[in-house]
Amino acid sequence: MDRPGALAQLRTALGAFAGQYLAPEGSWAVGLSGGPDSLALTAVAARMRPTTALIVDHGLQAGSGQVAEAARRQAVELGCVDARVIPVTVGAAGGPEAAARTARYAALADARDGQPVLLGHTLDDQAETVLLGLGRGSGARSMAGMRPYDPPWCRPLLGVRRARTGQACAELGLTAWLDPHNSDSRFTRVRLRTEVLPLLEDVLGGGVAEALARTAISLRENTELVDLLAEQALPGVVADAALEVAALEGMPGPVRRAVIRRWLLTGGGRDLSDLQIRAVDRLVTAWRGQGGVAVASDLAGHRLFAVRGDGLLRLRAEPV
Repeated sequence: MDRPGALAQLRTALGAFAGQYLAPEGSWAVGLSGGPDSLALTAVAARMRPTTALIVDHGLQAGSGQVAEAARRQAVELGCVDARVIPVTVGAAGGPEAAARTARYAALADARDGQPVLLGHTLDDQAETVLLGLGRGSGARSMAGMRPYDPPWCRPLLGVRRARTGQACAELGLTAWLDPHNSDSRFTRVRLRTEVLPLLEDVLGGGVAEALARTAISLRENTELVDLLAEQALPGVVADAALEVAALEGMPGPVRRAVIRRWLLTGGGRDLSDLQIRAVDRLVTAWRGQGGVAVASDLAGHRLFAVRGDGLLRLRAEPV
């Protein structure tokens, strides 16, 4: 049996996603960069529902405004009911990739007008995300990859290889923009894409990207179950914004650490690493009178510590 065309594969993927996650009627927005992934997705989406294309201009490259305007015109030609260019200012926090991503998601969230937002992440992007999490040693949560549906964000192409979006553009006669940053080896993700994954495919005999994507699904399912158990357990261990150590001691380790993570986030913790959560967990499981554990937070001018005393875990903010 002949393999279906790339465009047909994308239509099937988007249709299946919409049927599983979205209401049967209504419009949606799509984050469009002009690259092959988002351009092919925009083309398919515009034929299925009223589609608004949102083009974020990061202003990081010469001529970015012209690239954004060209993408806007393509969106209109593809049948989008609206297409807007959104200029943003990219900060420096977390490095250039993270800062650009933060600015992009904030802009899309502000401009979506209540609509779900389709994003062009592919199976290859998912595989790269799993490898990044593995290399950083950040635990199962970071290796669980991107969720297909994380409202308002929709990723219908996580089961589609990147090469297929380029083929879909070719089938439609579309010329996609090729971002120079996607071949810049200064970026870790680019080196994973161009060096590490091809090497793994060669050494292991192929199918590595698909295997990594399946691993993400398995880890995400397990993580979501643990999160559900932690959500159910948390009210029974909280006392005046503190956690009762005795109640925590009786929990399975994964659930206990998920409870601690939720508690830290509620108290101002942000971007928590697996190492930080396990260090706080040792205040429960390996208590030797040690001092507090510093955790990452968004508290301006303060450092956040988890401390143990009188049978409780508490959060303490100290001026920097």
